[in-house]
Amino acid sequence: MSATIEFARWIAVDWGNTHQRAWAIDAEGGVRAHVARTRDPRDIPPDAWEAALLDLIGDWLGMGRIPVLACGMIGGRGGLCEVDYRPVPAKPADMRPSAVPGLRDGRIALSIMPGLCQSSPADVMRGEETQLAGFLTATPAFDGVVCLPGTHSKWVQISAAEVVSFQTAMTGELFSLLSQHSSLAQYVASDAVDPAAFDESLADLLSDPRRLAQRLFAIRADGLLHATAPSVARGRLSGALIGAELAATRPYWLGQDVAIIGARPLAGLYARALGAQGVTAHVLDDDPMTLAGLTHVHAMTLAKE
Repeated sequence: MSATIEFARWIAVDWGNTHQRAWAIDAEGGVRAHVARTRDPRDIPPDAWEAALLDLIGDWLGMGRIPVLACGMIGGRGGLCEVDYRPVPAKPADMRPSAVPGLRDGRIALSIMPGLCQSSPADVMRGEETQLAGFLTATPAFDGVVCLPGTHSKWVQISAAEVVSFQTAMTGELFSLLSQHSSLAQYVASDAVDPAAFDESLADLLSDPRRLAQRLFAIRADGLLHATAPSVARGRLSGALIGAELAATRPYWLGQDVAIIGARPLAGLYARALGAQGVTAHVLDDDPMTLAGLTHVHAMTLAKE
């Protein structure tokens, strides 16, 4: 039996598109243990989600029943239990989770956060609403735009602690596909991003996003002809994709107060890109915002009981 069983009062879980994180929370609200894994939700069979959850948090379970509050793809279509989206406008900090019945393991009392949806233009988010809840709990007077870069980057208009509208770009997924599975892969095989190459490519695509497809091929051609350093090629790829995203989302960030919630160094690249356009963005790490959102919702749920 794990020693962590004795001090976990409840468990917070964030199940993202690529990363899964969980926190064991004690009676005073302190984090007594934390675990992080990497797994694609698409690789989990429909009948294996409960086992996947147990693999993540099983060391913190004892003989008793423990509340588990989760957000993200665990509540999406094909997840453990699909939880409805709530339409915008909506206040993330006021959203209530849905209890999940019928789990085989009686040690878990699982609840899952709903996502947010927008009918026109059609858009959805699942997981980011909890980060927004954490952010707005700490800064309820914020009026502006929150950018949440990642696999699917979100641009969210906030007013009076409410999500008014949002827009999603598949920039992270495109970067992953192009850098790992396309003809560019061998040329961008580096963990480093050359800042000058990033800045140049960003400016190029922001000025004319119609050039994207041609500029992407130019990365390959330049590698073939001039043996471009992989960090330079990677900087050009990243700058091109983020530049095209910023061009498409210009109405969201231009002239607005902007906060960025995300993992570094990606959040730093978005802050650099916005800074080149005269926008100073406040950068916050995503882990604390997610945990703050789950903690707030857990406390509200207890208060209602």
